[in-house]
Amino acid sequence: MNARWFSFFRLCSLAIAAGIAAGTASALFLLMLEEATAQQFANPWLLWLLPAGGALVSILYIKVGGQSIRGNNLLFEQVHAGNGEVPFRMAPLVLLGTVVTHLFGGSAGREGTAVQMGGSLAGAIGKRLSLPVEDRRLLLICGISAGFGSVFGTPLAGTVFSIEVAAPQRMRFRALIPALLAGFTGHYVTLAWGAHHSHYKIGPLPELDWLVTAQVAAAAILFGIAARLFIRLTSSLKGLFARYVPHPAVRPIVGGLIIIALVYSLGTRDYLGLGLPLLADSFDGTAAPQDFAWKILFTSLTLGAGFFGGEVTPLFVIGGTLGSALAPLLSLPSPFLAALGLIAVFGAASRAPLACLLLGVELFGPSGIAYFAMACGISYYAAYGRGIYESHIRHYVPKR
Repeated sequence: MNARWFSFFRLCSLAIAAGIAAGTASALFLLMLEEATAQQFANPWLLWLLPAGGALVSILYIKVGGQSIRGNNLLFEQVHAGNGEVPFRMAPLVLLGTVVTHLFGGSAGREGTAVQMGGSLAGAIGKRLSLPVEDRRLLLICGISAGFGSVFGTPLAGTVFSIEVAAPQRMRFRALIPALLAGFTGHYVTLAWGAHHSHYKIGPLPELDWLVTAQVAAAAILFGIAARLFIRLTSSLKGLFARYVPHPAVRPIVGGLIIIALVYSLGTRDYLGLGLPLLADSFDGTAAPQDFAWKILFTSLTLGAGFFGGEVTPLFVIGGTLGSALAPLLSLPSPFLAALGLIAVFGAASRAPLACLLLGVELFGPSGIAYFAMACGISYYAAYGRGIYESHIRHYVPKR
């Protein structure tokens, strides 16, 4: 066996190891998140601890987090131009921070946490084995793939997400097979630990004709605009909090109090946490027309104030509820537009339309691939410009 094949098989073996680590971490995270969410809704008074919980996590990051506070952006930069090293402490810190956010009622997601845990654990393997810098970077891509694929049960989308968002052009071909191995390993390890994923049915597909094409295109433009609104609002709120509340540990206190005030003003807790009941309502056609707008506000406020968690699941909810709201206006089935909104808003916000096309195929089956491609492509261009991953945009998207 020559050196090239040996290197390839070694990298594949390490990718499987990264997948096992990430899948185990995702299973633990999903089970903890499920319990935290159950406790939050069973004990409404926990919402009053949101400001204190966010402040304590921020202090913990300030004291011991170091570069970990930069989250996904640190991972992407290390893959692109760094030495492939990510602090191991990132994994437990982001796990704790996200569980605290959900336990006390913050509106955030889970993808960022799973990706950071997968990348951190993969980085630890690379450092422990003293791998060359190039191999460490490739192993980080595997960790990202395994983290994304295992937390959503979508290993193909996780693979393409890690390549599309994180990998430089020169590394993409070499990273493809190891990332695929890591994604599928992480997915099956998570299932083996007893974690489970939510499933939604797209329902009957409308017959593809010029009218339906125009209707889907119109919806996709609005999905892209919603993604753009989320990005701009989250960025603006981060800027406002940084300007007027200089200390990072005080920002969650202010943001948490605003969230509490909004909850009691609206008289509903529907927009807290992941928002999965709202997503279920969107596929049932029972979501309220304004749900997507309130979910954008609650999530942007949560993340803008410095709470920890991902953006992806809230983006799923925003897209699903927006699709449901558009269904009667466009005379299309609610589950159909909710499914398109779920993938398209995230695809536009993440600037990863190919990953989201595969996400649609894995979640809803291949029969709707023409609609998925249309929705993801049009919403991607409608969103225009920067996305939720600043390092991804800086490194991979040309300036306009």
